[in-house]
Amino acid sequence: MSHTRRHFLSRTAQAGMALAAASSVGRAWAKSGKPLRILVGFPPGGGSDVIARLLQEPLSSMLDVPVMVENRPGAGGQIAAQQLKAAQPDGSTVFLTHDHTISILPQVVRNPGFDPAKDFVPAGGFASFVNCLAVPGSHPAKTFSEYVQWVRTAAQGRSAIGIPAPASTPEFLVQQLAQHFQLDLVAAPYKGSAPMIGDLMGRQIEAGIGSVQDFIEYQKTGKLRVLAVLGGQRQKAFPEAPTFGELGLAGLEDMPYYGFYAPHGTHAAWIQRFSLALAEAVARPAIRSQLEQLGLTVGAMTPEQLQQRERAYTAAWQTIIRKSGFQPQ
Repeated sequence: MSHTRRHFLSRTAQAGMALAAASSVGRAWAKSGKPLRILVGFPPGGGSDVIARLLQEPLSSMLDVPVMVENRPGAGGQIAAQQLKAAQPDGSTVFLTHDHTISILPQVVRNPGFDPAKDFVPAGGFASFVNCLAVPGSHPAKTFSEYVQWVRTAAQGRSAIGIPAPASTPEFLVQQLAQHFQLDLVAAPYKGSAPMIGDLMGRQIEAGIGSVQDFIEYQKTGKLRVLAVLGGQRQKAFPEAPTFGELGLAGLEDMPYYGFYAPHGTHAAWIQRFSLALAEAVARPAIRSQLEQLGLTVGAMTPEQLQQRERAYTAAWQTIIRKSGFQPQ
């Protein structure tokens, strides 16, 4: 038998054993009747919460256990992350989160109360997305250029831009916009996207930066107008909105990600079972379609792929944060 053939059979056998172990762990867990708790670090009604509740039923069906969504909002996901660290590594708790809590918070908060590399283990990813700048639907600016001109004239060069959390990707973006366009722009932090959007629609603030999934439904109804997006290409949901790269801001092409994390020490076979269930869930046509309608670019990531994605994004924003002169607080 050739070396290549033996290597293939060995890899196949290893994969089969891993799947069998995952299945065994899954059956034992299902028999225990212990529910799965999905922690969400933002308030009900926000993009992360909507996604968690969309995945709740298919994950419950595939894992054969009850699944509950538990909102622990505050500090940009920091509270939920601390809850995950304190959870038992028995397969009963996962944290649905995006780039901010995992990649940004540890760089901008001196003592966040958790270390993703030591306290968490990736359990699988399922999507990437972009952040956007939007104005109220009643705002006179129809394009980003008109918004810049509005700030310079009607607002006398100074205006606030809402952001869903302090020391976040949107806050550093506000800083870059201010520098590039020579405007006095101030980031106005909120406790999540939902209250920010409420103030946007009421024109208590004249612009906001959030994720595509936060803004997409309001864009459809005309209550908000997306003027520009991050990422390397325009988005299907907002084809008229240019990328910030098109507007002259380089280095904003790397797209944020969504994934699940479990407490450190969670059984590897359980992690694999969860990852497989997640991949099957987002492959369901109905689920995939609903996620895409939220503006997500859907694609299952293994725990290893999620970890690679996390590291790349962290490195990209480490450069931006360092250049900004921001000091961890």
